[in-house]
Amino acid sequence: MFICVFLASSQKIDNKYLTLAEEVGAELARRGHALVSGGAKVSCMGAVARAARAGGGRTIGVIPQALVDIEVADEESDELIVTTDMRERKGIMDARSDAFLVLPGGIGTLEELFEIWTSRTIGLHDKPLVLLDPWGVYAPLRSLVEGMHEQGFTRPDVFDAISWTTTVEEAFRHLEKTTTYLVPSAEELGEATAG
Repeated sequence: MFICVFLASSQKIDNKYLTLAEEVGAELARRGHALVSGGAKVSCMGAVARAARAGGGRTIGVIPQALVDIEVADEESDELIVTTDMRERKGIMDARSDAFLVLPGGIGTLEELFEIWTSRTIGLHDKPLVLLDPWGVYAPLRSLVEGMHEQGFTRPDVFDAISWTTTVEEAFRHLEKTTTYLVPSAEELGEATAG
């Protein structure tokens, strides 16, 4: 399985997040999966890729030219794909992945999470989406979306499209589950987007 991991590239975060990324990379390799990531060598992004390779896993990095230009590209990736911009990057990462795992990160990670979550909720894909959050970084986000749901702003099945986990083992159990997701009818899509 090709697992796309969205996570932090900030170098100002606590070391526990780097350790978590290393644990994810090692477990991914141990289970025989390949890593798809944002292709940077810094922070958690670099840590997950190095750990995956150290465990014998294959790594595919997808990075925009602008980040290559500032010398943060993971040149040790088994495959490094350089894109013209962020949109192309996300499209390739999505296409190359069988499942998505989201770790704590910043606004870029949030953007990636929301795009995959939205497209799964409306039935554009049925790939597993798992959020791994041992320290509750995303708890306010979950509360926000629950509040939006209560006010009718989200589809009823918004939380069926994502699994919230707190351990690496639990996250991989959810990633490896066979999932079936029903594609909504044209009428349901019309109702969801009306107003």
